[in-house]
Amino acid sequence: MLVSLKWLEQYVDLQGLEPAVLAEKITRSGIEVDGVANLAEGMKKLMVGEVKEKVKHPEADKLNICQVDFGEEELSQIVCGAPNVAVGQKVIVARPGAHLPGGKIKKAKLRGEVSNGMICSLQELGIEGKLVPKAYSEGIFVLPAETPVGADPLEVLGLYDTVLELGLTPNRSDAMSMLGVAYEVGAILSEDVKLPELDYTESTEKASDYLKLRVDAPVENPMYVAKVVKNVKVAESPLWLQQRLMAAGVRPHNNVVDVTNYILMEYGQPLHAFDYDRLGTGEIVVRLANEGEKITTLDDKERTLNANNLVITNGKEPVAVAGVMGGLNSEVHDGTTTVVIESAYFEGLSVRYTSKDLGLRSDASARFEKGLDPNRVIPAAERAAKLLAELAGGEVLAGSVMFDELDKTPSKVIVSPDFINARLGMKISLDDMESILKRLKFDVETANGMLYVDAPTRRQDIKIEEDIVEEIARIYGYDEIPTTLPVSETTPGGLTPYQAKRRIVRAYLEGAGLHQAITYSLTSDALSQKFALETAPVTKLLMPMSEERSTLRQSLIPHLVEAASYNVARQADVVALYEVDSVFLGLTEENLPHEEEHVAAVITGKWLDHAWQGEHKQVDFFVLKGIVEGLFDRLGLADAVTFERATVDGLHPGRTANVLLNGNRIGLIAQLHPTEQKANGLKETYVMEMNLAAILEASTEALVYVPVPRFPTMSRDIALVVDRSVAAADLETIIRQAGGTLLKDVRVFDLYEGDKMEEGKKSVAFSLQYFEPERTLTDEEVVAAHNEVLKALAEANAQIR
Repeated sequence: MLVSLKWLEQYVDLQGLEPAVLAEKITRSGIEVDGVANLAEGMKKLMVGEVKEKVKHPEADKLNICQVDFGEEELSQIVCGAPNVAVGQKVIVARPGAHLPGGKIKKAKLRGEVSNGMICSLQELGIEGKLVPKAYSEGIFVLPAETPVGADPLEVLGLYDTVLELGLTPNRSDAMSMLGVAYEVGAILSEDVKLPELDYTESTEKASDYLKLRVDAPVENPMYVAKVVKNVKVAESPLWLQQRLMAAGVRPHNNVVDVTNYILMEYGQPLHAFDYDRLGTGEIVVRLANEGEKITTLDDKERTLNANNLVITNGKEPVAVAGVMGGLNSEVHDGTTTVVIESAYFEGLSVRYTSKDLGLRSDASARFEKGLDPNRVIPAAERAAKLLAELAGGEVLAGSVMFDELDKTPSKVIVSPDFINARLGMKISLDDMESILKRLKFDVETANGMLYVDAPTRRQDIKIEEDIVEEIARIYGYDEIPTTLPVSETTPGGLTPYQAKRRIVRAYLEGAGLHQAITYSLTSDALSQKFALETAPVTKLLMPMSEERSTLRQSLIPHLVEAASYNVARQADVVALYEVDSVFLGLTEENLPHEEEHVAAVITGKWLDHAWQGEHKQVDFFVLKGIVEGLFDRLGLADAVTFERATVDGLHPGRTANVLLNGNRIGLIAQLHPTEQKANGLKETYVMEMNLAAILEASTEALVYVPVPRFPTMSRDIALVVDRSVAAADLETIIRQAGGTLLKDVRVFDLYEGDKMEEGKKSVAFSLQYFEPERTLTDEEVVAAHNEVLKALAEANAQIR
């Protein structure tokens, strides 16, 4: 449903709300607003002009050179290719500098002739071609002759308007009309709804003298109203009516058809207009079709009916398919002078079956299928008669021709406040409930602490107590309903924080490309303490099955190395394994093995092998270190982790590092010693083991959103000459401590130990990033902070290279 706010304001005061604010209020009340469209968005510098002269372009058969008057001293020349442009027309012109949805208009030359702008069609103003009146669908739009030259065409066309697109659920058929939306918005804003005026002057002649009515299918058609309007002049509708229809997604045709479509959108009540003279008999008979009976509908297609289809006839042959589409043989045309307006209530199931049988859907059938307000059938006919009298010069004959056996009794619901509050989990007073229902225009009375509600007939979805609960909840505000947990004696199951974090560790390592391995907890006495993070008295089995499985392990690495060796021996060019399991460090006071959960990994072979791009990379120390750093970052411990050089038997002396968490050693990363690699048939192989319990029990940092920087960073690079024994990490620590709050990042980007360096020295280069999230730093601030860094490094005997 498309809702023009300019149109909606005819019925309810919108309190000057911005369209986006109103859309939010409507959405929060239960009807989702799918879109908010400003019809004039992006358009400016348009003017109304009058075509004073038109001559053929000398170099192009399909172009015309027009002289257009804008109320200025001189006429302006515009080249136009529209076939319907003519002298004397008031037209929409985009002059040089104007903006249209398709872009900016500039002065141009077309085949050698200067064109000072463009005469516009409605499509060029952003209106869909299917909504443009047929007379202007292939050319420019012509404004009424009384339109003043130089006026703003967007104002003339009513395009300074915003359209809301409502995403309606099937139960809210009441909102498929402007009045239905007005009632909804009125309830949201606590405003009254102003209904359209229905008063008009009737002729002394009676409609019943012109038309007879018989309904032979009262179940399918319990109510039928017909009014007769004489001396109608079929013509183009006024601009305000055309604009409202186009804003609602309906194409204008002529004033008679447009009035019926206008009432459809205003009241939600489908109407149909018959040419009285084409009926031929002065009679309307509503009946079920004969099997195989045929009718040519307004879309110029012949359709075959069956005995379940309801039709409107002239007593002899069908002239319309009831509730779906009119017939071509009774269509209103330019020569029509007398019109019969049909307003009826057709049973929704019957219309649905007919629509499905014929493969034909329309705006009318969609509304009949969902159910109409029975109390709008007569007002809709009266409103149409009034508009035809005003817009088509018609003479409305007195009275109506009517058949009425329709039950218009509203739904009655009795509900207690306790019932409502129990389902909402809150306390709304009886007075507030009554007030909300009255804002919705429900007839409501309170007696003995109960609510007696008569739902308006437009709200076909209100039937039971729960419907009243929903109405009160959505108008009171879903945001006002407190969040509560159900009262229960049971304890909800779930993972402990430790278990949840352990799953994160496994998911991360697998996401990093490692595969889970499960190895034996029993090992040989020789391997039980090899690579152990800490040693304790070994625990041996009293009756081992073999010497290789006689002792509980104190490290996970030995068996992972065995697994890597096994896979490499079977031509695996990359092995990446991890294990999460226990090691056993002595006995507890209860004389049971003391278990400590560790995580370990081994990687060897090709880490990157993209033959097509020519990228090849063997695993190295920093691959595994990066995986470990990413794991700590995932757990929120990145700032608490550091690495330090270490020496461990069986591991490479220059490629071994302890992992420190808050200064405490909890693991190691290393390359196997070359002799260990050779003994296991491996090439470069890297291992890692950490105390998982210590990691998961550490307090983690809360996840904090860091916005994308709006201000530039400033970088400084420094190269330092230090003793080879000085670790880069120590230098980085000095830099970070001295850099203050402006220093946001420090990275090593170069290490040089070549022949140009003094014996025993090395050069380490760092890149420093200075940044302030709330403003742009000045050079003076960065220089001051950087000087502090240089001073601290000098005090640590680091020379600037």
